[in-house]
Amino acid sequence: MPTSIRATGEDKDMTFDELAQFVEDARRAGVPGDQNVREELSYSGKSNRLRSP
Repeated sequence: MPTSIRATGEDKDMTFDELAQFVEDARRAGVPGDQNVREELSYSGKSNRLRSP
C-alpha cells in the first residue's frame, strides 16, 4: 500500500517530526521495513516529498 508525505511549511523543508510521522504511517499501513523509499527534490535540492512505492 503506497504511503506518501509532502513537506509542509513556508520553506517547504521537511522536519524530523514529519519524517517520523511518515514512518509511523507506513508501518501502520503494513509497508515492510526493507521497502525502498522514493524522494522528490525541489529545484533547490530540498527534500519535499517521500513515498513508498
